[in-house]
Amino acid sequence: MVKEEFDITNSQKKYLADSMNKVSRSFALVTPCFEYPLNHFMSAAYLICRVVDNIEDCSQPLDWKRLRFSEFRELLSEPAQKDEILSTWEKQDWPGLNIDERRMMSLQGGLPLWQIYSQIPEIPKQMIGRWSSEMAKGMEYSEDPDQEPFFVTQGDVRLLAKERDYNQYCYFVAGTVGHMTTDLVIDHYSLDDDTANTLQDLCEACGRGLQKTNIVKDFIEDLSRGVCYLPDEWMQDAMYSPLTLSGAPLSWSQKILDDVRFELQDFFSYILALPYQAKGYRIASLLCVLPACQTIWKAACNQDKLFTPGHDIKISRVTFFKCIHDAKSMATSNGSILKYGKRIEDQFAEVFPSSQENCESIVAEVG
Repeated sequence: MVKEEFDITNSQKKYLADSMNKVSRSFALVTPCFEYPLNHFMSAAYLICRVVDNIEDCSQPLDWKRLRFSEFRELLSEPAQKDEILSTWEKQDWPGLNIDERRMMSLQGGLPLWQIYSQIPEIPKQMIGRWSSEMAKGMEYSEDPDQEPFFVTQGDVRLLAKERDYNQYCYFVAGTVGHMTTDLVIDHYSLDDDTANTLQDLCEACGRGLQKTNIVKDFIEDLSRGVCYLPDEWMQDAMYSPLTLSGAPLSWSQKILDDVRFELQDFFSYILALPYQAKGYRIASLLCVLPACQTIWKAACNQDKLFTPGHDIKISRVTFFKCIHDAKSMATSNGSILKYGKRIEDQFAEVFPSSQENCESIVAEVG
């Protein structure tokens, strides 16, 4: 099948690059790794997901958000309505958003994005539309007390209710992105059915793993906004001490970190399943998972400070740039990726000896 042509102007390319740098400097480093035109598809897809985030993050009531989510879905199916819908959004108040986020919801700031989306060939456009619509549905459900994932309230803090709600929330906000990027990659590289099936089986865990890493990393920041994404079902086991920043039993912290690690193990298996021809995407995937692994490793090395006022597991710039170097050097060597993963597992085994009884190493999983 001959793929549709896709071309955008230099001003549109600049718009994508500038917008990515404003909303996510980390992902702005990732998108240049993708080959053309996948790089532009991924940038547009990421920004469209940020539009969903802006609706969800805005501190307006549920009925107001339902209207915005409905209008968002209209934009996905009929991008020709972009002028009308963006004009409507421009007249709305968007409390809780910063200047750059508000600009994305305006006619001037949002019109170039939806123009680019309308120019994307039909197959990748459908992939972006399907999964960003699923994300929007999930975020709308997260605001609705009658829909899963369910939240409960403890004092002044809103928490996800049970472990299944935690996983479902992470699916909606990040697992959907894993599916979207995987579908785009399968189409771009024309991957065979066996490879495609393996990637589709693992991609949801990739997204969840990155989201769970951020949930642990941003625990204090979220708590300051009256939100906790770790489930109440787990908090009960820690007697809710993390919610008062009183720390947590080491076995409880280990459970939280192990849950993230197991998802990241699947991310390594996902990368190993990618053919070497997908070099750009292999580098991009490593650029996502390696900083996440280092973040969780830093958490494991500072367990006594987790869920206290000293909870700080953001990795240093030196560590981040080391991750960039490692990602580029390992991209075309599954052996190097396996060694890196084994080293991470051995490090955790020293800190959490019991965790090895509950999981298999990356080598065993893919062996």
